[in-house]
Amino acid sequence: MTAIVDPAPVEGGVDPGGAPPKGLRSGALGVLAGTAIGLGAAAPAYSLAAALGFVVAYVGRQAPIVMLIGFVPMLFVAIGYGQLNRVAPDCGTTFTWVTRAFGPGLGWLGGWAVIATDVIVMANLAQIAGQYLYQVVGAHGLAGDKGWTLLAGLAWIGAMTAIGCVGVEVGARVQYVLVALQLATLLIFSGVALAKVYGGRAGPQAIHPAWSWFDPFHASFSAFSLGLLTAAFAYWGWDAAVSVNEETRDRGRVPGRAAVTSTVVLAATYALVTISAQAFAGTGGRGVGLAAPDHSGDVLSVLGAEVFGTAGLGWLLAKLLVLMVLASAAASILSRIMPAARTALAMAVYRAVPARLARIGDRCLTPTESTVGIGLLAMAFYLTMTLISRNVLADTISSLGLMIAFYYGLTGVTCAWWFRREARRSTGAFFVRFLLPLVGGLVLFAFLAKGLYQFWAPGYGATSWTLPFSPRWRIGGVFLAGIAASLFGVLLMIVHRHVHRPFFQRETLARETGLPTPEE
Repeated sequence: MTAIVDPAPVEGGVDPGGAPPKGLRSGALGVLAGTAIGLGAAAPAYSLAAALGFVVAYVGRQAPIVMLIGFVPMLFVAIGYGQLNRVAPDCGTTFTWVTRAFGPGLGWLGGWAVIATDVIVMANLAQIAGQYLYQVVGAHGLAGDKGWTLLAGLAWIGAMTAIGCVGVEVGARVQYVLVALQLATLLIFSGVALAKVYGGRAGPQAIHPAWSWFDPFHASFSAFSLGLLTAAFAYWGWDAAVSVNEETRDRGRVPGRAAVTSTVVLAATYALVTISAQAFAGTGGRGVGLAAPDHSGDVLSVLGAEVFGTAGLGWLLAKLLVLMVLASAAASILSRIMPAARTALAMAVYRAVPARLARIGDRCLTPTESTVGIGLLAMAFYLTMTLISRNVLADTISSLGLMIAFYYGLTGVTCAWWFRREARRSTGAFFVRFLLPLVGGLVLFAFLAKGLYQFWAPGYGATSWTLPFSPRWRIGGVFLAGIAASLFGVLLMIVHRHVHRPFFQRETLARETGLPTPEE
């Protein structure tokens, strides 16, 4: 069954941009709920656990400045999201905006990039959630077993998919608690780590923070670009706050504010934790060093016991840190289902994908068909990657940076193009609606190009593939994972174009989908 309701009027005179009613529950969320969803999707505890070791491996002691610089293009693109959302608050976000600006082909690929990144990261999140679940209950042997971790990870995806079907308000309430606990635990961790460093109780690997950590010229451009791609993964997720715009009060303004607030909170958290973790553990490749390959994809589980200790209150805090990474990963699975499902919903409403995905549950007013479809697709991808890859975490994290840079960069450029005429009218419009989003988008595109060039090498990634027509040519697993997902999207677009041509024909785009052509 489906239920279609008219969306609430947009406050403040904001033009809804011709978005057709989709049946979602309007006015359900405020700015705090949107910020919680954005932070929950970014999953600060999980992102730091999964990405910090790789950043340090790339740039060494320059990790703090990489995390801070990685914030700048994200902030600029988040501003672009907010400006586009003011004039066209549509849950299709990148898909809808790019389609209106540059046409259906590029718009479809932008929408696919959103869905593909969410599906890919859910495999990564499920891996972390499965491992940490066993660690929390003391079953460390099962945590290291590939099969048992797979079963737990699939169960997590299934559970979060079910919650995603219940309603967006439930997800927001869950995020309030989990985000607050994550930030509080990370703050305590940072404070204790720095106190031990300056108190001389951190061990011989400890190093005092120095201003040289914030000099970007201490690392090569190649290493810096790879570090920034990984930092993009850590920041990624705040756009979930915009994807629920049609379910938000004052949907023209609140989602943009929530997105920008999320990036600022993430920047402050990441800078503090990176400095304290690096000071405590050092950047070495042995022991607890952040670049040690044995735990480069999961640094917090190792550092928790070292920083807090293994007895009394310290044992409890170390367990709490592990529990927070588990909760962070699980909550992020839920938050990543939201933008993927709503992008698929919008694409279905505009007939860019099968119309069945536009069905709305008549009780909870959520996109049940697309939510379940995204969950099943994530399960299939996780199962496939577990069977063919020796290290799901390593290959998917790095490849995600490529796709994130693509659709964030595309949205930033779209904002500049959208407001190119208005930018001439005032200084404020020039900077906020044109220059900053354009700079953010182009910077991400530059690092995307650099990453593609470097990730081609077979040494990047735990898996490599030999080209069938030339045995001497091998491709790195990171490049393969990112490009394979993109090419699969192109194939799906071609197939659907033959099945339903009107969306891809400019002369019928407005009539068939309700979207104006790029010329309009």
